[in-house]
Amino acid sequence: MVRYPLVSMSPILPLAVGRSGFDADIGHIDQHANLRYRSRINFWLEVAMWQPDGWAQTRIGILTPHADIVPEAEFSALAPDGISIHAARIPFGGYRPGGKMDPTIADDPVRAIVDPPAVDDAAEMLAMAPLHATVFGFTSSSYVRGAADDAALKSRLEARTRGIPVVIPCTAAATALVALSAKRVALISPPWFSAEMDQQGARYFQSQGFETVYSGPAGLPSDQQAIQPEQLFDWVRTHVPAEAEAVFIGGNGFRAISVIKALEDSMGRPVLTANQVAFWCALRLSGARAPVTSYGRIFAFDLPNL
Repeated sequence: MVRYPLVSMSPILPLAVGRSGFDADIGHIDQHANLRYRSRINFWLEVAMWQPDGWAQTRIGILTPHADIVPEAEFSALAPDGISIHAARIPFGGYRPGGKMDPTIADDPVRAIVDPPAVDDAAEMLAMAPLHATVFGFTSSSYVRGAADDAALKSRLEARTRGIPVVIPCTAAATALVALSAKRVALISPPWFSAEMDQQGARYFQSQGFETVYSGPAGLPSDQQAIQPEQLFDWVRTHVPAEAEAVFIGGNGFRAISVIKALEDSMGRPVLTANQVAFWCALRLSGARAPVTSYGRIFAFDLPNL
């Protein structure tokens, strides 16, 4: 180990400024204590040499539609120190060249995204990495296919991930509502969901025992890259009724986590989003206890016993 002169940044001896100063300060300490002291000083000096390299002890994977950049961006924002995010892409027929979508996405490509073998193969390949949990980053297929199909998809993918748990966002949302003891929920869908798809979302949560007191696509630009936080904040505040005990903003491609804290502070109710609840569930399944702050009340809760 390379030894360096003592400097003032040391947390062990902040007043030491050089070799002579060090010797004067510890001249009364016995030889063994002297050696231990020097060892601790050199340890902290060596630690101060290295810069962060992104290495993490807990690793979360996400399967995302091939042109969707939102889930990775939001997971990275949510992840505290010690958590890293690793993505794999799956083909989605709703995209045009360049990653653009139609203003309203059709049911057929949404339904087809979970058909084997593409998503199964992607899950297996991603699970070759030493992950602790994997998220399937797509909401609308749950709305179109229903809760029973979500359970079947989870089992099917976990058969390919060598036991690494797989999180389905709508299942995670239902789990979060149970943890929060919220029964009456307002659903906000992305602008690119049709009215029928939004109603399928309402029926999804009703099938899980929740009352949907409001549901509707947000009246915002139907473009992932055009929506600004203040627009979503205003829409939610204006349209969520007082009887809603919680809000769920669906769509993993819908930028939403930036408004969670402001909405909770303003409305006094928990706010959930597709990426937030999926990350919360994956974090809990991974066993990591790293705190997540400013992204919703749900991070104060453990997974309920269902």
